Amino acid sequence: MKEIVYSENAPKPVGPYSQGVKVGPWLFISGQIPLDPNTNQLVEGDLAIQTRRVLENIKAILDSAGYKLEDVIKVTIYLTDLSEFHKFNEVYSQYFKEWRPARTTVQVDALPRGALVEVDVVAYRDSSEQS
Repeated sequence: MKEIVYSENAPKPVGPYSQGVKVGPWLFISGQIPLDPNTNQLVEGDLAIQTRRVLENIKAILDSAGYKLEDVIKVTIYLTDLSEFHKFNEVYSQYFKEWRPARTTVQVDALPRGALVEVDVVAYRDSSEQS
């Protein structure tokens, strides 16, 4: 059974997609760029500031589906400048401390709205753990 996941605490989709889709114990969260959920505008600032906004948006979507960061099993990161990857990692490590999901990072030429970072995640939560 498929279920669309939506959080008022994350940015509204800027195109024809869902914030997330839950299929059984799996949750697939669409790529999140650093949009302020209140204004749907790109947050100003460097990669660290934008990364924090992206991860907060992902947390909000996870929460709305009854998941936690510890349920994330795969992260894909898109950066416009890999030379600043250390800034991403500094913020990321504050969210994923002991639990470290599998991860892929790629450099891209450009991201929507001029964002410096986009992140999508896949989460899994055993149905006996879900509330």
